[in-house]
Amino acid sequence: MRNKEKKNLTKEILAENINRQFGLTKSFSEKLINSLLFHLTNIVKTDKILKIKNFGTFRILNKKERIGRNPKSKEKFVISKRNVIVFKTSKSLNNKLNKD
Repeated sequence: MRNKEKKNLTKEILAENINRQFGLTKSFSEKLINSLLFHLTNIVKTDKILKIKNFGTFRILNKKERIGRNPKSKEKFVISKRNVIVFKTSKSLNNKLNKD
C-alpha cells in the first residue's frame, strides 16, 4: 500500500505551474491567479451559483443557527448562521477522476 499524503493546492503552486507551462513570469502568473479567483468569488457572491462546464458547480449554501458542543469539554455553544460555498463535480470530471 502506498503512503498517500494529502497536499493542498495553493495559489503559489498554481502560479508556478502556469509559469513553467506557459513561460509567463512568476509575478504575472500570481496576478493572473489572483484576478481569476477574485472574479470567480464575485460571481458566486452575486449569482449564488457558478457552473463551469465539464468541471463542476460552486454554489452558496445558507446554514442555519444551531447548537454545537466542544467534544473535549462537552460545553455547548451557539454556532451562528452563515454562508458556506459547496462544490459538486460534473459527471465528466468525475468519470475522468475515477478511471483506473
